[in-house]
Amino acid sequence: MVDIPTARLSTARVVDVILPLFLLALLIALCIQLLFPFVGLLVWTVILAICFQPLHARLIRKRGMSSRNAAIVIGALLSALILVPTAIAATSAATSIPKFVAAVQSGNADISPPPERVRDLPVVGGKLHDAWTQASTDFPAFSKKYGPQVATFTKWLLGQAAGMFVAVLLLVVAVIFAAITLAYREAARAFVASIFTRITGDQSHAEHYMDVIGATVRSVANGVIGVAFVQALLVGIGLFAVGVPGAGLLSLLAMVLGVLQVPVILVTLPAIVWAFSAKTATVAIIFTVWSLIAGLSDVALKPLMIGHGLEVPMPIILLGVIGGVMAYGLVGLFIGAVVLAVGYVLFREWLDTPASGSTTDKSTLRAAE
Repeated sequence: MVDIPTARLSTARVVDVILPLFLLALLIALCIQLLFPFVGLLVWTVILAICFQPLHARLIRKRGMSSRNAAIVIGALLSALILVPTAIAATSAATSIPKFVAAVQSGNADISPPPERVRDLPVVGGKLHDAWTQASTDFPAFSKKYGPQVATFTKWLLGQAAGMFVAVLLLVVAVIFAAITLAYREAARAFVASIFTRITGDQSHAEHYMDVIGATVRSVANGVIGVAFVQALLVGIGLFAVGVPGAGLLSLLAMVLGVLQVPVILVTLPAIVWAFSAKTATVAIIFTVWSLIAGLSDVALKPLMIGHGLEVPMPIILLGVIGGVMAYGLVGLFIGAVVLAVGYVLFREWLDTPASGSTTDKSTLRAAE
């Protein structure tokens, strides 16, 4: 027979073990639920803090600023860099879109006829030429025929604009949080190092992985966002020089496509078609050559910027960037690259570690000889 006091004691021990574990799991689940809406904001805060940490340290070392003042300067400059172009683009859209909508509603939109070379475009050339011709000659009939499509596209465009506005505000908030993190960077780094030390079990490994993550984030920022900015700047110079309508918005779109690793020809090709229809052949040809140079500039710049000075090869970083964007969106640029970089380092360390028993086997063979 089972001793009843012993059974009760065993049950009490099981409860003493399971109950704290259950409460701990519940606490972790509640914390995750509360923090989940802010995951994107926190990730961007960490990314921005890592990217601008060298600049923060340089301001302290060379300019003699305090940590707090250097963080304030960086936060103010970044906020201005984000808000000023956004305000310019929003002002341009606010002044041009209502006129266009009023012209569409009144049927008085003035659209130039399409060039004949539009008909030669593959697949969509004929339909595009016919629709463009109808819009230029009989816009009321065009508006009546394609009214539902235009309304759907307008709603989608407004939704995208609203989403972009919210994204800009969240990015500014992330900049503010990143500046606060930089102001207390020593405490923040010590806190993160203690977490990595608990995970890896060794402080040297923790510091190594933190260095890999920081270098990877900065490499992606320079090689993806920096290159996209240069590419969009070159594209924008050509658009403004030729006088393409909506050049500011198209330049911003070119930068977004560059960050997402999408060819900017989606922006430059319609602009080239417009240039051949509205400008002289010489101007259009020069603009085409410039657009091709701007569109291919990332091919020369990325190898110089991505993976430079890292122990992780550039193809690994690029695969992480592309896969991360496909899986997680814009923030996946950094998440994918960091995950693959850390995974590559762990894999290399595993390969470089001698297999268990190899030393014993060698000594046994030597003794046998």
